[in-house]
Amino acid sequence: MRLILTALLFVGGLFFVVTGADFLIRPEDAAAGFGMAATTKTGLAAIRGDMTAFFLITGLSMLIGAWRRNGDILLIPAFMLGCALLGRFITLLVNGADDGFFLPMIVEGVFVILSLLGSRILPHPVTDGDETT
Repeated sequence: MRLILTALLFVGGLFFVVTGADFLIRPEDAAAGFGMAATTKTGLAAIRGDMTAFFLITGLSMLIGAWRRNGDILLIPAFMLGCALLGRFITLLVNGADDGFFLPMIVEGVFVILSLLGSRILPHPVTDGDETT
């Protein structure tokens, strides 16, 4: 179970890191894949900066948490993706959905669950005074 969970988190982390790198290198093309477009250079900078940060932090946290088997770090992607999922739910309620709306929600929901499971199942580092024999 731990090995499968670690592998899934690692693969997900790679996916998010690659997506973040894509926003850094090709922001207009990456944004178009998410239904976004920049109308000004400020908008382009926001897409490049904000989306890169979101995906890299999420992905790197998943990779580090899976590699080190540190569940505490996995709370970061759970929170990041949970916030994104909340925003999508609000949009669904207020504005409705269109084609391709639900796939990102499914991906985010799956990785929120996996990250939360990892935070509980994967071993945590021992701190001073917490070691029991």
